[in-house]
Amino acid sequence: MRIFTVVFNTEYDMFKANSQLNLFSYTTELSKKQRELLDNSKEKWFYKLIFSNIDEMAFKPLYSTKASRPNVAANILVSAMILKEFRGISYNELMESVMFDMRFKTALGMVSIDEQPFSRATLFNFQNRILEYEEQTGINLIEQVFDNLTAQQIKQLKLKTDIQRTDSTLISSNIKKYSRVQLLIEVLLRLERILQEEDKTQISKLLQAYLKTGSDKYVYALKSNELPRELEKLGKVYHAVHTIIEGKATYEGEKAFVNFERVYKEHFVVVHEQVSPKANDELSSKMLQSPDDQEATYRKKNGQHNKGYTINGTETANPENPVQLVTDVGVNPNNIDDSVILNQRIENLKEKTPELNEIHTDGGYGSQDNDKALLKLKITQITTAVRGRESEIPKKIEQLDEKSESYIVECPHQKVTSKPTPKHHKGQFDLSICKGCPLNQKCQIFKDKGRFYFNHKDYLRNKRNRNINSIPKERRKIRPNVEALMKEFKTKTQAGKLKVRGLFKTSLFAYNMGIAINFGRIYRYVSEKNIKEAFSFNLKVFLAKISSKKTNSKLPNKIISTNIEIKNLFCKFTPVNQV
Repeated sequence: MRIFTVVFNTEYDMFKANSQLNLFSYTTELSKKQRELLDNSKEKWFYKLIFSNIDEMAFKPLYSTKASRPNVAANILVSAMILKEFRGISYNELMESVMFDMRFKTALGMVSIDEQPFSRATLFNFQNRILEYEEQTGINLIEQVFDNLTAQQIKQLKLKTDIQRTDSTLISSNIKKYSRVQLLIEVLLRLERILQEEDKTQISKLLQAYLKTGSDKYVYALKSNELPRELEKLGKVYHAVHTIIEGKATYEGEKAFVNFERVYKEHFVVVHEQVSPKANDELSSKMLQSPDDQEATYRKKNGQHNKGYTINGTETANPENPVQLVTDVGVNPNNIDDSVILNQRIENLKEKTPELNEIHTDGGYGSQDNDKALLKLKITQITTAVRGRESEIPKKIEQLDEKSESYIVECPHQKVTSKPTPKHHKGQFDLSICKGCPLNQKCQIFKDKGRFYFNHKDYLRNKRNRNINSIPKERRKIRPNVEALMKEFKTKTQAGKLKVRGLFKTSLFAYNMGIAINFGRIYRYVSEKNIKEAFSFNLKVFLAKISSKKTNSKLPNKIISTNIEIKNLFCKFTPVNQV
């Protein structure tokens, strides 16, 4: 276990755990009906399932050890962040709800109707401390909250984690969509704002046309055939500006200057003091997409243009589970391949859920590196929606043993042993048998005169794609259900566009949504179970009453114990000291 020593600003508040007890609260002023509705509300469930189970001590390193004013309770701030994403509301709406809505006060464990436990600034400062802590330790405390809550929930619900499924979705950063020319102009204009007077006087002359109209109007007035010439002009402007301010310590670390230097290198090439714009096909997907988000990347997938990130989610998928929960959430730049993401996260996922032995993915998660990693962790990857063109004639490739250079290649009518060649392995099929095969018109091997070339990577891919045949048929179509999880992550966004920017803020969104999704699923499951058991109980009571009237006897103890079980169902997820 790694131990970190983290030194923070000593002006921070002193840490103090939330110790308030709900002995007397505004609920005593409510009518019996109102109290019953509040006690059965989703927010009361949130208080018991989420708020009461957040480990505040994990946030102690964020605060000063010196005697000072006490902090706002960490479980209140974390719960408020989760509620914000759960409801899909803005920070303004969150603050209003905390101030005026009794349900929100209930969810946050507040006892006074006029209590306002934190301000917007408090919440933002709290997030900044979490970011600072992550930069120094590599630990995201909200991800830790997600992991701890999920582990508790899986244990309490006795869910099986041996079978899981994973998928990813594109999520857009809250940034403006700039064209190439517009981005270059906007970066120049923002640089001009931070310049010292002497530099501003020189550079403003170069930017006069852009300063006059702004980037939007300037680009709007350009004709399409003028864009190449404008790029060349901008290249000269960038080179001149760079010459003036290069090496000046005054601007080091300034966001506008960092963006300028980055864009200059990403879009232009300088040879012997002659600057020229790079061709469009030379531009990288990781180049700056907006001066407002330095980490957002570009990706085109299924005809969709996205500037932002990907959220990767994994959930339990054993058909015997009464409810499936999210077990892992990851956020990455959107130009990182799904196979790379799985490779980065699979070891941690196995550590969190040691029972895992089968993971369902689409073809995009397959790779040679993943085959090796999954084999080491004893996890079988079941792939559907396989990448690339699928062969019309099924083939099976088997390695004789781990050290062997020979493989057995099998088609529906032949089986041959391959031989190594300088670069590949070669299987030579009997062409006379191929000629009599009814499938030869669709067979590439027959068209290649019985020759079949492949490498070890092809063998691993063939083995991976055949894994699906080794499991029962009822488990072969469970992966598509994970797409519903992807929709849940985006359901409160505006067409998949976030209200925040940056990798850290996107990560906070994703982890909080993961907690909220699991809470929603558990709430629906227990509510439905409660209703079913209550209906069953009422039916038993009705039948027992009829029977007791006939026999003149009391209600059976079994009926009474059923009623107690229903009342205790609510307390199942509640810590002992909170019941």
